[in-house]
Amino acid sequence: MADEPNLFGAPVAAPPTVGHDPSGHRSRLRQRLLEGGDEALGDHEVIEMLLMQAVPRRDMKPLARTLLDRFGSLAGVLAADSRTLAAHPGMGEATAAALKIVTLAARRLARQRIREAPVISSWQALIDYLTIDMAHLTRERVRVLYLNARNMLIMDEHVGDGSIDEAAIHPREVIRRALDLGATALILVHNHPSGNAQPSRADVEITNRIAEAGRLLGVTVHDHIVIGKEGHVSLRAKGLI
Repeated sequence: MADEPNLFGAPVAAPPTVGHDPSGHRSRLRQRLLEGGDEALGDHEVIEMLLMQAVPRRDMKPLARTLLDRFGSLAGVLAADSRTLAAHPGMGEATAAALKIVTLAARRLARQRIREAPVISSWQALIDYLTIDMAHLTRERVRVLYLNARNMLIMDEHVGDGSIDEAAIHPREVIRRALDLGATALILVHNHPSGNAQPSRADVEITNRIAEAGRLLGVTVHDHIVIGKEGHVSLRAKGLI
């Protein structure tokens, strides 16, 4: 739009349009994303593009880099607490929401995949779902996935926070809940905030107590999965169940 004179005859510049990008930087990022595939953008550029959706006219590259420096990785940024993100210098609620919506979408997509097929036959989809949801938690969380006779997921239940011992998870309560739901099998899951997913002696002991209680009442413990930033460990695969 051309500049228009005001009442006193002096020209008034038209306001910049939303997404005004005189250098073409944003346009180039978008083009690389659309044409270049999964590796077209670096981690800081992925964060930059997400922030751009919330802030139409501002160079977001410095902010993206400070977020990566603080949280260590793209996954660390996206998994960070909403309030922590919003309080980061240069951030706010709108930019925090632009980042958190990605984690929400990824979690829902992964959850949908494991609900569409028997869990045992879609193992990698299950690991992806649990990793998205738990690998970057700063506290231990214990979950039980209850399955029906076809090994389809009935319920994904958060049963407690803290170390996986009988203070956090009671074998009889886990099996009673399975019977209430009509579940015939279950998978135990918890995370190690340290990043190392190797199971502890307590992990193995509580798993076998639950498995024994389940055997008496016809509920199979398929596995106990420990999730960490460095990967995951299956107690079944290690011969510990």
